Amino acid sequence: MVGDEDSIALVLNRLRRAHGQLAGVIAMIEQGRDCKDVVTQLAAVSRALDKAGFKIVATGLRECLTGDTAEGKEPMTEGELEKLFLALA
Repeated sequence: MVGDEDSIALVLNRLRRAHGQLAGVIAMIEQGRDCKDVVTQLAAVSRALDKAGFKIVATGLRECLTGDTAEGKEPMTEGELEKLFLALA
């Protein structure tokens, strides 16, 4: 993955949070909880995943602007970054 240790840690934290929220949504459905509550929690999972994806794209943009990439790796092209961004839209 692109990014420094701090960026990677932020993404992993967001993904772990989403993982826990998704497990909660599954449990809610299994328990027959109210549709409104399930959808509210599912929306929270979706936002957490979006934030993780946007952080990854933002890190890629920063690397392109600064030229600061892992040793031997080329920065992503504008087209690659655009494709990643649009995948989240």
